[in-house]
Amino acid sequence: MHPTLQESINRQRTSLYNMLLDPLSRAAKRCASVWPDRQQINQALTEALQGLPYGRYLYVMGTDAIQISDNITQEGFESRDFGRDRSSRPYMKEISEKQDMTLSEAYISLRANRPSVTGVQKIFKDKELIGYLGADFDLRDLPLTREIYDEPGQWQQLKGDPAIRSNVFQQCRIDSKLDEQIDLILPVIEELMTENGVFHSKIHFSSSRCTLWFIDDPYRYRILPYDALVDPDVVLAYPRRPYPKTAVVKEDQVRPILDTFKHLRFADDTIYLRAGSLNIFNGIVGLNFSCDGSHYIPHDQFLARDSEFWEGM
Repeated sequence: MHPTLQESINRQRTSLYNMLLDPLSRAAKRCASVWPDRQQINQALTEALQGLPYGRYLYVMGTDAIQISDNITQEGFESRDFGRDRSSRPYMKEISEKQDMTLSEAYISLRANRPSVTGVQKIFKDKELIGYLGADFDLRDLPLTREIYDEPGQWQQLKGDPAIRSNVFQQCRIDSKLDEQIDLILPVIEELMTENGVFHSKIHFSSSRCTLWFIDDPYRYRILPYDALVDPDVVLAYPRRPYPKTAVVKEDQVRPILDTFKHLRFADDTIYLRAGSLNIFNGIVGLNFSCDGSHYIPHDQFLARDSEFWEGM
């Protein structure tokens, strides 16, 4: 996982941990005061759940991870897990020795089969550990900020299928129909991107097609086959749109990027470009090669040819 993506996740986990710390601590003290009476523990958990409106389940276990209370939900008590051994669940294996409360890593819940997390609070009585309080949360219910993660602005390389990579030197590029008309087709794609509102395009050179996303309808993509790409009249099927002022890629950079795709397509008959994509808003160029390796590189580095990607090429 990329470091900045992990940092984004960690910020959300810290926010959730801080949100749970005080209410779980107070609930544990209340449970300790009525220990080990099942009915009174259930009542204590019911009251505690009022301060955790996003909690799915609250329950109490002994030090052996055997549940000694019912499951307390927003709808009431559930007794089906009384006596359940939770020692093998991921949240019990992650309990911190140093902290009184541990927030588990996300896991897939057994019943709902959805991403969940569990806060496990240690319960003490007279400074002796007597059990654990568990609080289960469905991730979709939590009021986290969930700021959209921004992709890092540097070259990324992802290796593909090992079976393809191991046989790469036994193959040779064969001209596709798109290859044969590439000097006619690339200007059509440029026109669609600069004049007709296409903000993301992916050219599949080997299969002679192009996938397009339009500003006017960003949630659906269009697939233009070879017959459409080779006909310049195709631009008449889409409305004219001014080039977006918020685009990271400048209008006059679109064609040089497409021309560089052509270079990578024909530069080598063994390691050659199978597909290339460009998004004008995030400025990322995507490349997929015959070895099934994928590269994602900022457009300015791609055009400057001064990055690690080009050194490798």
